[in-house]
Amino acid sequence: MSKETELESAKGEGAASATAQLKEMFVDIVQEGRIKLGQKPALRAVFRKLHGVAHGRLEMAPSIPQEFKVGIFTHDKLDAWVRFSSDTAPNATDFETTLGIGIKLFGVPGPNALGEEGNTADFIMQNFPIFFVDTAEEMAAFTHAGVVLNDYDSYLKEHKKTADILNRMKKVEASVLTTGYWAILPFHCGSHYVKYRLVPETAPENIPNDSSDYLAVDMARRLAKSEYRFRLEVQKRTNPENMPLNRATVEWPLEESAFVHVATLILPRQDIGRRGQAEYGELLSFNIWRVPPAQAPVGSIADARKVAYAAGAQCRRMANGEPLQEAPQPRPSASPLPVIDDTIVKAAIYPSIGVARVGSSPDAWFVGPEVPEPPAEAEGFYRDAQKRLKRQAARFRVYGLNAKGEIVHELTPANAQIEWKVQLANTKAAWYGFQLALDIPEAKAAQPTTLRNANVSDRARLAITPKPQSVSGIKAPPRRFDDGKFWDKEVYLGEIFTDDQGRLLVLGGHGAAASYDNSRAITFANNEAWHDDVSDGPVKAHVSYRGQELEVLPAWVVVAPPNFGPMRKSVRTMWDLMRDVSIKAGTLPMPERPSFSAEILPIFQRMAGLQWVNAGFASGFGWRGAFDLTSSQALERLSDASASNHALRQSIALQFRNYAVDGESPKPWPWIYGDSMSLPPVSMRQNATLSDTQLAMLKLWADGKFIEDWPPREAAPARIEDVPPVRQGEVLTRAALEFCLADAFHPGCEMTWPVRAKSMYMQPFRFAHAPAGWIAPGLGDVLNADGVTIPNGPLYGQQAGGITRWMAVPWQTDTASCQSGYDKSYDPYIPSFWPARVPNQVLSEENYKVVVDEKRPLSERLAAFANRASWLEPLGSGSYTEKINHMIHHFDHLGVVEVRNGPSDRSHFPAHLEVEDQHVEIPEVLRAQAEHRRLHASKATAVQGQTLHLEPEEDLASIEKVHRFPRGLD
Repeated sequence: MSKETELESAKGEGAASATAQLKEMFVDIVQEGRIKLGQKPALRAVFRKLHGVAHGRLEMAPSIPQEFKVGIFTHDKLDAWVRFSSDTAPNATDFETTLGIGIKLFGVPGPNALGEEGNTADFIMQNFPIFFVDTAEEMAAFTHAGVVLNDYDSYLKEHKKTADILNRMKKVEASVLTTGYWAILPFHCGSHYVKYRLVPETAPENIPNDSSDYLAVDMARRLAKSEYRFRLEVQKRTNPENMPLNRATVEWPLEESAFVHVATLILPRQDIGRRGQAEYGELLSFNIWRVPPAQAPVGSIADARKVAYAAGAQCRRMANGEPLQEAPQPRPSASPLPVIDDTIVKAAIYPSIGVARVGSSPDAWFVGPEVPEPPAEAEGFYRDAQKRLKRQAARFRVYGLNAKGEIVHELTPANAQIEWKVQLANTKAAWYGFQLALDIPEAKAAQPTTLRNANVSDRARLAITPKPQSVSGIKAPPRRFDDGKFWDKEVYLGEIFTDDQGRLLVLGGHGAAASYDNSRAITFANNEAWHDDVSDGPVKAHVSYRGQELEVLPAWVVVAPPNFGPMRKSVRTMWDLMRDVSIKAGTLPMPERPSFSAEILPIFQRMAGLQWVNAGFASGFGWRGAFDLTSSQALERLSDASASNHALRQSIALQFRNYAVDGESPKPWPWIYGDSMSLPPVSMRQNATLSDTQLAMLKLWADGKFIEDWPPREAAPARIEDVPPVRQGEVLTRAALEFCLADAFHPGCEMTWPVRAKSMYMQPFRFAHAPAGWIAPGLGDVLNADGVTIPNGPLYGQQAGGITRWMAVPWQTDTASCQSGYDKSYDPYIPSFWPARVPNQVLSEENYKVVVDEKRPLSERLAAFANRASWLEPLGSGSYTEKINHMIHHFDHLGVVEVRNGPSDRSHFPAHLEVEDQHVEIPEVLRAQAEHRRLHASKATAVQGQTLHLEPEEDLASIEKVHRFPRGLD
């Protein structure tokens, strides 16, 4: 058949009718039908499943043969946006689907073969060199069989060739960036005809996986790490006999005409998950006729595509309310550099929530963490010369903000006038007792939440409310909070002063606790007549900058119990919890793709870090433990998003507790008790889980949708001065909150369950403040879930003392009660309550000396390393009541877990160990134990034949703390 006859056949009445039929079936029936059924946004009729959109460029080869220098190939370089997709439904699996690539080129001005006047040109290709029918008429018949008659099977039985090609098109591809693509149809090239193909420069790796969208995951992962290139090649038609123009099932033989390299498509390294990039790609329309006329496509299928693709694009854009015209300029490949606004119009105090801690030393103190990963302190740092615990100070700074609320720079007395004002209070004894967190369903089954000291009518005598204090300038002397009274006794809650830069320092109390009637403490949380000296309250500043008074966002300070594990973090921190609250409230965005180093690895590191404070975590997640997820060998695999490690990631992600599946079981991770812990277990909140945000990011990690950034390019900042000023505020806040616990709120360590209420915040991580002079509404003798949530009630703007009032009184009794392994029949060490703050089992100084003594036998050193001492042992082996009262008076005798250098033989021991700094016997405890023996000895003498024995240590499984539901959950 001659060239003219072949082209006339392609444009005959049958072809024209087929074109109209195909447009009707693809656009009018299928595409518009989906839109009428509610598809939103409206999608393309074909190749609907998007894998990713990438920006790039098409660079012409320097030695293009002159006969191919037509249209697009007359340019040196063109910007490009590229859409990768599959011809399947968006929720279908990628496996064995036909892959497509649409290339939008910018900078090709003039009229095109589609009849437009524009500045763009398109290529459309698929990952198979031929089509499954020859002509538009055959395509119409095939489509009619499926779309109208819903009977593809009968058609394929009669058309073996089409069936065979369709089967061959079910190719297994591992990556859209390593497969080849063909344009299938012939195109004009001046006076010649050619076909196009793209050849990847990266060899394919046919290792797909069973994830339904593994191609999208792979594309994002690859382009995040490397540049990818394709060679654009043309094949000239040299023999019309076996290189037909209107038979799309025929592959032009390479032996007749080889492909020639004419250009290179370059996709630079990029984040294809960047906001708006995928949406931009979906907005683009592609049409093989959008090329210069000298490069127009050929054949009846090409004619049909011209009409159907144009109609489909208009249908989709009309339904979505999008412009119908082509964009003349490409979307910028990178966000423009922001214009820096350095005009200060307001100010904010950071950290927005600061944390101080009590200590027994009268004058020694240190500043709490100001970066999330602070370096370890020297041996003995946390005690004074007399071995008393230092207090932890909270340091606050004022930052100037621009109109967007972004930090411009810090304000100090050197460039502004600043007056600090702080109010502290302890209102525990005047508030309600703790039974259970009131924001969980199980609260209805717990004992009623009644007023503490209900028999005291003058409630003001129970609240320690010293006057506010103010300081200003550099090195301002201390102003003490010491005029507040409990009953008739003045109680010191702390002091404020400034450092040599005029920054505010807040110190809390000394860990003092007492009862007004000299009664002993008898329970973990609600000891009548008692007080302690933790506190909390607002931190404000009056700031004048360049003669203008600035509005200042206030902060809050929480004075908490000591931190006996200063380098440890719980698996879910207070920062994680508050971030989750803000994400759910819509005030913070949910990460689209988590960073492995920043979001996933910390979960594993925290579980591993708890090896130094809990024996169960040591054997499970510690050095060479059963689940050591932080070794270099493990991290090589866990940080790799490739399909080869998909099963491993999935297996680990499924180990974390899912309340809908396994809340009561202690086996899932993390091995931490939950808000409804009770013996025996009755609730799915018996044990803790991660935040919904953490679980969602673990799911993305398991699916391979994460940023591969391990090892990190930069070391974590060791000082806040190493952080750019614009980020210092958020880093200071995160540092303070990451060393606070989010589990279990039973009632808690630093703060408790009210922090889960979004009404508690004026903005992320910043508590709302009650108006000046606010009188809180009365809530009655019994507090319940309905009363606690009333508008402007206790979960709204806070007053001094409002955060810590929910905690145990005194804190020492709860600290001594929060241990681990209450159900010894399951495990003596896990789960645990607060091991990061209140250790359970520790490496003693004595065993540490054995470990680092390399002259001793290795077996002896390994045994010493594995041996963990009971952290609470100095409180003695007496009754529970004796222990909690010893804790009140001698909390500073208990050890602080410090970082020490490990031995040199790294093959057997880690580089750093964490060791209890002291394990000191308490004289009062020794006297009590001696009296205990004397009494038993006298009893033994009185009864002939009775053997002398000591009373066994009380089983904590019987204490009130772990019996929350005396009537069950009914």
